[in-house]
Amino acid sequence: MKIYAWVVVGLRWVVVAFWVVAAIAAVRFLPAVGQGGEDLSQLVSAGNPAVQSELRSYDKFGFPLLSRVAVVQRDPEGLPLDVQAKAVERARAVTTGQYADVQPILAAVPISNEKKLLPGSQEDGTTIITYLFTRPDVNLAEQTEAANQFVAKYYGPQDHVVGVTGSVPARVEQGRIVLSSLTWLEVATVAAVFLIVAFAFRSLVAPVLALAVAGVAIVITLRVGGALAERFDVAVPQETQPLLVALLLGVVTDYVVFYVSALRVHLEEGLDRLPAARLATARFSPIIMTAGATAAAGTGALIVAGSPTFRAFGPGLAVAVAIGMVVAVTLVPALLAILGRLVLPTRMRRPAPVREPRGWWARVLTWPGFSFVMLVACVGGLAWAALPVRHMTLGVSFVEALPASHPARQAADQAEAGFAKGILSPTEVLVEGAGVAGKSAELARLRDALAREPGVAAVVGPDDRLIPQVRPLFEAKDGSAARYLVVLSDEPLGGRAVQTLTRLQADLPGLADRAGLGGAQLSLGGDTAVADVIVDQTVNDLGRIALAALAANLLFLALYLRALAAPLALLACSVLAILATLGLTTRVFEDWLGNDGITFYVPFAAAVLLVALGSDYNIFGVGPAWREARRRPLREALAITLPESARAIRTAAFTLAISFGLLALVPLRPFRELAFALSAGILIDAFVVRSLLAPALLSVIGTAAQWPGRYLERRRTRDALGTSISS
Repeated sequence: MKIYAWVVVGLRWVVVAFWVVAAIAAVRFLPAVGQGGEDLSQLVSAGNPAVQSELRSYDKFGFPLLSRVAVVQRDPEGLPLDVQAKAVERARAVTTGQYADVQPILAAVPISNEKKLLPGSQEDGTTIITYLFTRPDVNLAEQTEAANQFVAKYYGPQDHVVGVTGSVPARVEQGRIVLSSLTWLEVATVAAVFLIVAFAFRSLVAPVLALAVAGVAIVITLRVGGALAERFDVAVPQETQPLLVALLLGVVTDYVVFYVSALRVHLEEGLDRLPAARLATARFSPIIMTAGATAAAGTGALIVAGSPTFRAFGPGLAVAVAIGMVVAVTLVPALLAILGRLVLPTRMRRPAPVREPRGWWARVLTWPGFSFVMLVACVGGLAWAALPVRHMTLGVSFVEALPASHPARQAADQAEAGFAKGILSPTEVLVEGAGVAGKSAELARLRDALAREPGVAAVVGPDDRLIPQVRPLFEAKDGSAARYLVVLSDEPLGGRAVQTLTRLQADLPGLADRAGLGGAQLSLGGDTAVADVIVDQTVNDLGRIALAALAANLLFLALYLRALAAPLALLACSVLAILATLGLTTRVFEDWLGNDGITFYVPFAAAVLLVALGSDYNIFGVGPAWREARRRPLREALAITLPESARAIRTAAFTLAISFGLLALVPLRPFRELAFALSAGILIDAFVVRSLLAPALLSVIGTAAQWPGRYLERRRTRDALGTSISS
């Protein structure tokens, strides 16, 4: 690393010029990331059984039973009969092609709660929902725009329209909210980073340096990510961009903090700017390179997932961390060499010839008896915080994730008040088999059995005499299929509804047998069924993702420390901290705020990011102690290095936690869940695990931490022999 430090510092002006040109070229010639990231195909694979069930239903009947876009009309005092009649006439005109200007809308189906004709309706005559059907090749934004134009042209104030809603408009609105929030998020994050770094180093130049380096990394990452997405035809989710910005600002600032901390030490010892920059570069570049590679490998572990959502997030996050690391280990040393004492105010002092333990807390923490007590206390506290993980539920909410004041959310609330929670996204039960449509008695028994299932508010299907002329809608012309519309009593994409569908899926074969339809094939379609598959796939991915991320971290830590016991112990601390973080997230959002489950990708994305970012703090915290342990026992080395490394880690972690915490400025529930999980996890990692638990654990383990080798003892022996020979 001494050669690397000499080269980077010597070519400092060339390095700065290179990155400036690279950033300008990226903006000039590469596309931005996050284009076209609104399609549900990012969340749903073509092989999803629920999607396949809907496709088969369309083939059998020639038209879909489910719609994901709806117009809601409501008057709590009761809708006038002429308004209800007009809604039916309007829908018939759309379906028969009388409104040629409403394309791509092909059909409209109104449902009224008049006289509670739909079973499970909570009110009578107050609400009409008109489901809109479009061509399958129309994207989500076009579906939503067509619905809004339809309402603007053919509905008036007297029609009591609340708004357009459904899973498709909600998904589109989420994308718009993300993009509209991005500027404020960036401004707030930049301001927070500036203030934190300025306060930590009592300098105005240090935060400017940190933000300049982070800005270069962000520009290049977003453009390279956009180019890769375009090259490999991958739709990058819009949720990626705010996360990438927060990740890069936080991670690059972390790296700058460690470089500047080392520079301050050497400047205070009286060194000139160039020798000080070289020593800081030589000292921290291998640590930052290892930490960056470990974090990139950890986030990249998402690529092994079966879920398309995780596969979309993983490479982008890995590329971001890798680019941030490369920019940091080249541009930061170059700028430090150029700016020198301008970066921070220093006071010169004579260097001490021998490093001795500094800070009473570090000495107390590494005492054999106290370190064991601290170890037990930290493990017990984190285990208690992790307890709520046992009842965590996962959902895929779109409408419920919107702010309460959003028109699509308000329209959904009004629709649910008139009917039932699941009215906007009902579930389709498809029954397939030769001649099954003619088995009226059996189909009626199955319908009644479905209605008795827990969590089901209403079932409409074959032989339902409460709604006239339903046979073409629920029974295929060739007699080979029948289908039911099942309205759930919970928010259709929330955790409870997903659990209901999981149970219903397991019960279907038995229900069919008892109804006399044992030879038929039954399947589920609709948003809740799709969400059920997504959640199930996510849970199944957990094992692969966790093993890949932990294996990557273990490999890099083992290579860096040349041991196995210490890396295993440190990873055990990280896992316990992550479980505590997820437990606190569950306690806050489910137990205290009463949300219907955690957004499905939040726990696993947060866990992978925390494992990857925790590896940074593992290396930053243990690296200096491991180096010092070449000359003295590990417990003494920890007492010497802990005050300085813990202070730098806490500064870096606080900055990173604020960066992620500001994701809560995006007024969507998944972002607030992710912001809390990441911020809490990083603070737990820095202030509990790296400052208390890990040092206490390594102090208790002692020399066994270097197992299976004797690397530290051999280095101490070699250094001692070298000293005696030279003397």
